[in-house]
Amino acid sequence: MQKSREDYLETILILSKRLPELHAVDIANELKYAKPSITRALNILKASGYLKIDNNNHIKLTKKGLIKAEAIYERHQFITKFWLLNGISPEAAERDACLIEHDISAETFAFIKTFVLAREKDK
Repeated sequence: MQKSREDYLETILILSKRLPELHAVDIANELKYAKPSITRALNILKASGYLKIDNNNHIKLTKKGLIKAEAIYERHQFITKFWLLNGISPEAAERDACLIEHDISAETFAFIKTFVLAREKDK
């Protein structure tokens, strides 16, 4: 899956937790993208089975979309924590986690997750 589509799914997941009803404009505002770009991406994600858009234009992740979005968000969270635990500034940790979360191998992510969980357990 393309990085931009993963970013959309992650954003939809995060916004869904904050907002009772999610619309394309909410995603556009969060990502600071033009609404036509959002609409195009949402239609692709809908056609791929990752989300549903009801008659009131409310956006919801499907089970497939939720599983994918949660996996992306988990990678983001653990990679950010990994950088923070190793002395990287919060701004750089967040920025770099966004870049790495899309391309990291399962093996490397498993290492990072184990490392972070062990460090958190030691606290």
